[in-house]
Amino acid sequence: MRKRNARIRFLLRPEEAADALGISRSRLYAMIAKGTIPSVKLGKSRRIPTAALRRWVEAQVTAAARKE
Repeated sequence: MRKRNARIRFLLRPEEAADALGISRSRLYAMIAKGTIPSVKLGKSRRIPTAALRRWVEAQVTAAARKE
């Protein structure tokens, strides 16, 4: 039996994405507005694809490693 929290999430609410990144919700919305973090609009709601968020984090890690 699978627990409810064990389900695969394809989209995160901005609050969840901000929490995962350790930044404020306001900062996340600013990054979305700049196009830094990809997002999708579902009706009046904004969601961040988990795959896109992971790719963004990996790109940041790779860029930081190149600078070292």
